[in-house]
Amino acid sequence: MTLEEKAALCHAQSKFSSKGVPRLGIPDVWSADGSHGVSDEKLWDEWSGAQWTNDSCTAFPALTCLAATFNPDISRLYGKSIGEEALYRNKTMLLGPGVNIYRTPLNGRNFEYMGEDPFLASRMVVPYIQGVQSNGVAACVKHFALNNQEISRGEINVNISERALHEIYLPAFKAAVQEGNVWSIMGAYNKIWGVHCCHNDLLLNKILKNDWKFDGVVVSDWGGVHNTDQAVNGGLDIEMGTYTNGLTTQGHFPFSSYYLADPFLKGIKSGEYEISKLDDKAARILRMILRTTMSVNRPFGRFVSPEHSLAARQIAEEGVVLLKNDKQFLPITQGKYKKIAVIGENATRSLILGGGSTSLKAAYEISPLQGLKNKYGENHILYSMGYASGRPLYGAEEPSKLNIDSLQNAALAVARDADVVLFIGGLNKNYYQDCESGDRKSLSLPFGQDKLIQAIQRVNKNVAVILLSGNAVSMPWLDKVPAVVQGWYLGSEAGNALADIISGEVNPSGKLPISFPKKLEDVGAHAFDKLSYPGDGVSVYYKEDILVGYRWYDTKNIPVLFPFGYGLSYTTFQYGKPVISSKSITPSDSLVIKIPIKNTGKVVGKETVQLYINDEKSSLSRPVKELKGFKKVSLGPGEEKTVSFTLKKEDLSYYDDKENKWVAEPGKFNIMIGASATDIRGREDFILK
Repeated sequence: MTLEEKAALCHAQSKFSSKGVPRLGIPDVWSADGSHGVSDEKLWDEWSGAQWTNDSCTAFPALTCLAATFNPDISRLYGKSIGEEALYRNKTMLLGPGVNIYRTPLNGRNFEYMGEDPFLASRMVVPYIQGVQSNGVAACVKHFALNNQEISRGEINVNISERALHEIYLPAFKAAVQEGNVWSIMGAYNKIWGVHCCHNDLLLNKILKNDWKFDGVVVSDWGGVHNTDQAVNGGLDIEMGTYTNGLTTQGHFPFSSYYLADPFLKGIKSGEYEISKLDDKAARILRMILRTTMSVNRPFGRFVSPEHSLAARQIAEEGVVLLKNDKQFLPITQGKYKKIAVIGENATRSLILGGGSTSLKAAYEISPLQGLKNKYGENHILYSMGYASGRPLYGAEEPSKLNIDSLQNAALAVARDADVVLFIGGLNKNYYQDCESGDRKSLSLPFGQDKLIQAIQRVNKNVAVILLSGNAVSMPWLDKVPAVVQGWYLGSEAGNALADIISGEVNPSGKLPISFPKKLEDVGAHAFDKLSYPGDGVSVYYKEDILVGYRWYDTKNIPVLFPFGYGLSYTTFQYGKPVISSKSITPSDSLVIKIPIKNTGKVVGKETVQLYINDEKSSLSRPVKELKGFKKVSLGPGEEKTVSFTLKKEDLSYYDDKENKWVAEPGKFNIMIGASATDIRGREDFILK
């Protein structure tokens, strides 16, 4: 290959492609925004859709929903299904999944990620990657690393301890590389310790490529490259979207002017840059092409198939979380009520559109209202909008022109006349809701929903609140309503999945991958000053350190609205006493823990058994508990199964940032078996020699 051919591999040639080597029959690299579905085709150098007629995909649930399944088998199904759609569209690389940790419930992109716990995200990302790549399509895990807010995302400099970096924010990426063997990784927009992540020598060269032995391709986020020297030497392989802010084009520039284009080539020829840098980048890109579009083992894809619709529905059903259910208010079986009022804009609004790069052109979308009509019959459903969100605009939130009082009065009239009310609200992927490039402004429900729910409850006590969102919200009305369901963004099959749960045809089994705080000030990132979040526009300081999510609430003894790992069922489960294989182990031993679980109710159900550990005494302070195992088990009425876990030295270790290594200190460890982070059903302890 010529120098020119090798350099051409390293930068974009269109909005979503980079060059191959036509002379040698090496194809171009084509990527697509992914995670929840394969995005539509774009114009050559625009963000606008190309208006093809054959690029409408299956929309899968958001990754918060996938994380809520606590089911690695479902994650593999997800990856395999979306990978088949990407393969059918002849994509080299699917730009997902995202595994940035949920640090604050205000982060606009939390819905794209896998929750607040590094162990959960690690266990769920690996099968997703394996599923995608079984199709000969490269998964591209993002955003590496610390892209935990959208405010000032392009320039904010994250200041964090090495311990928090390694214990909380890197494990899912490490698992993606070392266990998932991911073929590509996308850099983040932000800086860490003063250097942008897309060409950060510490992150990309030392940690990713040297320590973890990553042999794939590092791709920049679109517009995430700022400097030729750093791009050449800082570990980046393919530069995409330069001169854009990630969402809009700021004028037109030739691709030859990219930092890794003519300036790189000129520097190679002048001797400013080592040719070994170019050869390493080219070799990595060629390796990815050989693993994907040039692989002789690449199967055939399929697109918007019945199997994919079934997968999307199954993922959605396993991820829905039942938060409250007083006196078995749910399920609402068919024929139980004559008049069911459905109130709320999210019952009809598309939740596949919006949100930034996850916005999809879906072949179809079953709305919650349609799903409920299909389930209960049109003549039993009364619908009223109740509130209105307005039109989504880039960088702004345009209020609705509809009269709020009129909408509310109409909804109350419908509620007053109904036997039961299903309020379907939440967030909606508008700007400042769950949306790229802008964080939420508060923990509250927007558009007057809190006031509306309280007003509905005064005219009809039989209210179930169904929240569709990717983030936690406050619930000032919680003690007044008998049932609450957390539904996430559920994709093409949203309505069918929700109707199956509400009717009882499917027993809910999702568990929260995030904690729901009572108020924003209770969150670790918000417990300090503005420098902790959102920063001063230049820098942000992670002052809560390793205490993220339940680690913070438990250690600081702060009560939450709903804890991590929490989720109810239409049946009940009895936990037996945990039994451990030994009371004392050496660092080379494994410890086996077994717990009998019995379904003591009357319907089939699935329970996620969680294992947390506590280090009773350590040189560095540690959280009260850390998740180190989970198993989802399906049980028929009266059925009992034994769930087993295996703990190794790595599960007992913390990162010592003075020694720059993982340490498992000798001493006493406590095992806690729970149905959530705060619902501990059994305990045991052992000594690590």
